[in-house]
Parts: sequence; C-alpha cells; structure tokens
Amino acid sequence: MTSRLAARAAADPTGWAVETTLFRALAVLRFVVLVFGIAINLVKWEGLERPLVTALCLAVMAGWTAFATWAYDEPRRRHAPLLVADLLIAVVLIGMTVVTQSDEQLENLSTLPSFWVMAVVLAWGVHWGWVGGLVAAAAVSAADIAIRTELTQTNIGNIFLLMIGGPLLGYASQLLKEMSAARDRAERQAAAAAERARLARAVHDGVLQVLSLVQRRGRELGGEAAELGRLAGEQEVALRALVQHQDPPGPDAAATDVTVDLAQDLAMLGSRTVTVSVPGSPVTLPAVRAHEVASVVRACLDNVARHVGPDAPAWVLLEDLGDSLVVTVRDEGPGIPDGRLDEAAREGRLGVRESICGRVADLGGTADLVTSPGQGTEWEITLPR
Repeated sequence: MTSRLAARAAADPTGWAVETTLFRALAVLRFVVLVFGIAINLVKWEGLERPLVTALCLAVMAGWTAFATWAYDEPRRRHAPLLVADLLIAVVLIGMTVVTQSDEQLENLSTLPSFWVMAVVLAWGVHWGWVGGLVAAAAVSAADIAIRTELTQTNIGNIFLLMIGGPLLGYASQLLKEMSAARDRAERQAAAAAERARLARAVHDGVLQVLSLVQRRGRELGGEAAELGRLAGEQEVALRALVQHQDPPGPDAAATDVTVDLAQDLAMLGSRTVTVSVPGSPVTLPAVRAHEVASVVRACLDNVARHVGPDAPAWVLLEDLGDSLVVTVRDEGPGIPDGRLDEAAREGRLGVRESICGRVADLGGTADLVTSPGQGTEWEITLPR
C-alpha cells in the first residue's frame, strides 16, 4: 500500500499538494465545529438522559479530531481505511444521539455531534471528488434520518446543505487539481522551450560552426579527410534538426495518438555485428516514445562500437510483458571497471548519464547496468507501457 501511494505521489505531486492544502484548511474547520458541537451539548446538558455517555462521546470527538488532523496532513496516511474510519465514527456518534438524548430533544435539537459530521463529508469530497462527497453526505444523512421520530424543516435543511456541500467541494477539489496540473505542465513546457532556445543559440554559435568548417575543409582536402567531412555534415544536419524541434518529448507528447511499431524500429538497427530479436507481433507505442527508446538502444550500440570496437558483436532483445517492455542490449567486451562511469561524468562525458539513463528516466522507466571486467556489458531497460 505504501509503495503504491509513493508511486502515485511521484506521478501526481501537484494533486497531492492541492489535497494537503485543502486538508489543512479542513483541520481548522474540524476544530471550529468541534467547539460548536461541545457548546451545543453543554447548552442542553441538563436535559440529557446520560450525561456521562455524552461526555465520553465528546471526548471521542475531540480525540478523533486531533488524530484526523495529524493523519490527513501526510499523503501516505491518506488512504481508504482512514476515510472509512472517519465516516464510521461520524455515523456511530449520530447513532449515540438516541442513547444520550430524550425523545423531545431528538425532535427539536441537533444530533450529538451536531455540525461536526460535516468534516468527514468534506474530507471525502477533497480526496474522492464529487462522488466521494455525495456518498459520504448520503451516509451521514441516512444516519440522521434513521434516528428521527419526525423530520422538521430544520433537519431537512441541514440534510440538503450536506447533500449539496459535499459534492460541490469535491467538484471544486477536482477542478483545483486539474488547474494546478495544467499550470505546472505549462511552466515546465515554457522552461523547456526557453532552455532549448538557449542551447540552440549556444550550439549554433559553436558546435554547428565547427561541424560546418570540418565538412567544408574535408571536401577540400579529400582522402580520409573527405570521409570526416561527410560524417561531420551528417551530424550537422541531425543537430540542426534537433535544435529546431521545439516540442521536447514528455508525458503529453508521449500520449499522442500517433503510434509506431517499436519492434520494427529496433529491427532496423540490426547489422552484420548487431543481432536484434523482437516479438513476432507488433509492439505499438506512441511515436515520440518509440523514438526515444530507439535512441537509447542506438546510444548503447554506439558505446559498443566506440569502446569495444567497430566489429564487436552486440545483441538487442525486446520483450513485451503486457504492462511493461524490457529491452536488453548486451556485448562481450572487456566490461566497465568500477567507478569508470562516475569518472566519465566528472570529466564531462555524459553519454551514459544523459543519452541512456536520462532518456529512460524521462520515459518513467529504469536502466540497470550489469558489467564486470572481462565479462562484457549488459543494459536491461524496463519501461511502462
């Protein structure tokens, strides 16, 4: 349960932040209605049939108010058992009105917890939206009606307010979560666009100019230099296309309706040295997501060619597990010594950290490296569907 809640909090931090703010406001309301409920019972104390039982119920209300304030403040405690217990305590306290009050008081006065029960209705609305608010309001209202010998206009008015207030706050809570999430997405996209523009200027003023120069001088010199110039030209075109693309991959882009077959994309990476094994049926993914997965595999294969040798064999395996995908890239090279990746990062060589691990993290997956000197290197990349 805790791990699922942690995963949900990581996936939707904005929604949890909105809930936390609302529950803190609700904690103040709980205290106010608790004081009001105690005051109402003190006013009618002389007419109570069982004052000691009433005092015990009021103590339970106070204790639960303190506990609920603490419990609702932490997202990992904010799950179904807490909300159900909150509702059950409210219903039981309403039922205790029959035990503590006379028939005359039942007809003309409020229940034992009075307006204190509205807190649980609002809590259900905050957490489960308008449906939760409606369910909790219906349960509390049914308990109130069940103990009445006769419904008065005041009773009906209170029930109406509950049935309206719970769903209304739940709907408002849902809107706040959606608006906050949309604002955060817009801020992230704006920041990403600004950073991409800044990098584009830096790349254009430096790297692209150098690549263009190498391409031109390579053609002039001929021979092996011409091949270098050709490669520089290819990289210049690819880099220009990258910096001109203003829609970086992200959760919204990955949710596009345009899908491609990842198995086919990976199969195209096969060569005389690279063996690619994919399922017999298509493995469809959103186009942007599939492109990023293929780029991760390509980065792994580039490392094999660069560090093991251009003729070193490598194997790529794609497994479709239904709710997740596993891509394995393996070679039989000398392996990576301990600490080499950290040393490369300190030297500014961020191929593994950014091209592989960074891309996989952006896709919501994990990249596990298995290597040891003389035993080759294996990347196991696990991605959610």
